Amino acid sequence: MGKFDAGFAGSVALITGAASGIGLATARRLAAEGATVVIADLNEGAAKTAAQELGADSVAFDVADPDAWLETVEGIKNRHGGLHLVHLNAGITTYRAENSDAPRLGFDLSAVPLENYRRIMGANVDGVILGARACIPLIAASGGGAVIATASAAGAIAFPPDPIYTATKHAVVGFIRSMAPSLEAQGIGCHAIMPGIVDTGLLAEGMADQARTLGIPVIAPEEIAEAVVGAAQSGKTGGLWICLADRPAFRYAFNPIDGLGLPETD
Repeated sequence: MGKFDAGFAGSVALITGAASGIGLATARRLAAEGATVVIADLNEGAAKTAAQELGADSVAFDVADPDAWLETVEGIKNRHGGLHLVHLNAGITTYRAENSDAPRLGFDLSAVPLENYRRIMGANVDGVILGARACIPLIAASGGGAVIATASAAGAIAFPPDPIYTATKHAVVGFIRSMAPSLEAQGIGCHAIMPGIVDTGLLAEGMADQARTLGIPVIAPEEIAEAVVGAAQSGKTGGLWICLADRPAFRYAFNPIDGLGLPETD
C-alpha cells in the first residue's frame, strides 16, 4: 500500500513557488484533500496571502540558499511533527516575464547577463537539489512519501527560445531519474512533472492569449496540480509525467541505450 493510497489527510506537504501558478494550484488541491500545507515562496506577502486563503502555514525564503532550506525543514519538523511530500516547484526563465531585457530576435547567449544565468541556475537547479537534500531525511523519518519536482517538456526536447531554461529542466529530469531508485528503498516516490505551456506568471503578458491564437494549447495550473496528485499516488517511482492540455498526464520514457554496461532503469 502506497503512502497516499488512502489520500492526503493527515499528511504534511511543502510546496515551493506556491504563492501563484502551479504551486498555488497544487496547494489548493492538497489542502482540499486534507493535507497540512506549507506554502513557500520568495515573495513573503504573497505567501502569507495564499496561506490565509487556505488556512495553511507559510514561509518565505530563497530556494537557492542551503541554510534557508535546513532552517525551513527544521521549522516544519518542530511545528508539524514531520513531512510527507515536497513539491519542488519554484522556477524562473532566463529573462523575466515582463521581458524588459529579453532579446527581440533569437537567443544571444553572449548577451545574457551573468546575473540572469546565476539566478536561473539557483532557482531551477539548486532549488530542486538543495530542496531534496534538506527534505529527504525528514520524509524518510516520517514514514516515507514523495519528492516531486516541476520540470518541463523542455526537459526532454530542444527549446530554442530559452536554451538555459532548457538546460535547467534537463538537469532536473536527470536528477529525478537518478535519485528515484535509492529513494524507493526509503519508501519515497520520486517524480518529475513535465508540462507544456502553462498559463502562469512565467509567461510574458499576453503570451498565453497569443499562443491560443496560434493554435498552441495552453494548460491551466489546476491540470498540473492534478498531475502532482497522480504522481504522488503512483505505484511506480521515477515517473516523468508529461502534461498537455485537456488530457491526463502520462509517463514519458527515454529510449534505452544499448552497450553502456549499465542496467536499464526506465
